Amino acid sequence: MGRLRNPGGDAVVLRWRRHPGSVGLARLELRKTLAGWGMGALEEPAVLVLSELVTNAVRHARVPVGREIETRYLAVPEGLRLEVHDASSERPRLQRAAPGACGGRGLVIVDALADRWGVADRAGVGKLVWAQLCSS
Repeated sequence: MGRLRNPGGDAVVLRWRRHPGSVGLARLELRKTLAGWGMGALEEPAVLVLSELVTNAVRHARVPVGREIETRYLAVPEGLRLEVHDASSERPRLQRAAPGACGGRGLVIVDALADRWGVADRAGVGKLVWAQLCSS
């Protein structure tokens, strides 16, 4: 993990290896950040949303070895914006999992908990998936 910047205390940018263990570490860093920003009320939904987005990047972002996942936690006037950047151009799609399926519910969870979410291109290669949670 590498902390890239923390300008004015309103953004935290971290990089992670494409490894399942990064999901828990990203959650821990988000919990610390939200506590520091006084956004404890958003902690549980934000941690669940982040877990799903980072898990998707770890599992599905087919990129060359050595490419990292980047998370951004941003305090915005409405509340919190979470971003997960990866080098894969493949965009996630919201779909309903078949009954009994072991996976495929991540974006359904994000859609249920976030006030807004989406996918955008990055300045370089890949994409970013974002979610916003409002504090009110």
